[in-house]
Amino acid sequence: MKYALVTGGSRGIGRAICLKLAKMGFSVLVNYQSNKVAAEETKNLIEANGGTAELLLFDVADGAAVEKVLSEWQAAHADDYIAVLVNNAGIRKDNLMFWMSDSEWSNVLDTSLNGSFYTTRTLVKYMMNKKFGRVINIVSISGINGMAGQTNYAAAKAGVIGMTKALALETAKKKVTINAVAPGFIETDMTKDLNQDELKKIVPAQRFGKAEEVADLVGFLASENASYITGQVITISGGL
Repeated sequence: MKYALVTGGSRGIGRAICLKLAKMGFSVLVNYQSNKVAAEETKNLIEANGGTAELLLFDVADGAAVEKVLSEWQAAHADDYIAVLVNNAGIRKDNLMFWMSDSEWSNVLDTSLNGSFYTTRTLVKYMMNKKFGRVINIVSISGINGMAGQTNYAAAKAGVIGMTKALALETAKKKVTINAVAPGFIETDMTKDLNQDELKKIVPAQRFGKAEEVADLVGFLASENASYITGQVITISGGL
């Protein structure tokens, strides 16, 4: 079996990625933290389309929990390993910096940056031993260009970008690629509070993207066809 883990896979971009990878033949591990109903919906959608899926409950920001759950999974699947990891879990707590609380800062970094570190550290050793692996980090154009009101989110995603580039140098010889996908404005629950009509005006494509479009890019990076692409940050932003 070819396994793929998608953190924050219950909704939005994460769900679209789960469905895409399942169509590609991966058995998908759908990680979630609290919304079991949404995670089960993702699992049911995969199975309705002939795929296989399993739910994995853990908080990516809890390093001990990540290590425990993934190590237990590996022990129960001694002949298999997770060949594709998509670090998608992330949260927004937007605020201007001079009003930003310690928790608004630390919670965002704990989920996006530390969470990506914990999951990748746990799984990349198996990929390197097998001499094949894909780590795809979902970042944001906010981590490249910055965005007012998102110093925490931008810092977290910029940190993941740096981690992506450095880790790619460590794993390339073992045929493990590490890349990042940086979406712009995508229609999801995370962006539903944004003024889409106004923001469309600054996007050259004049629209928000779809989660499925992000998933198609992730699917390519997870494939054999992307074996010579590593350490890259690919934007999908309608030209923004």
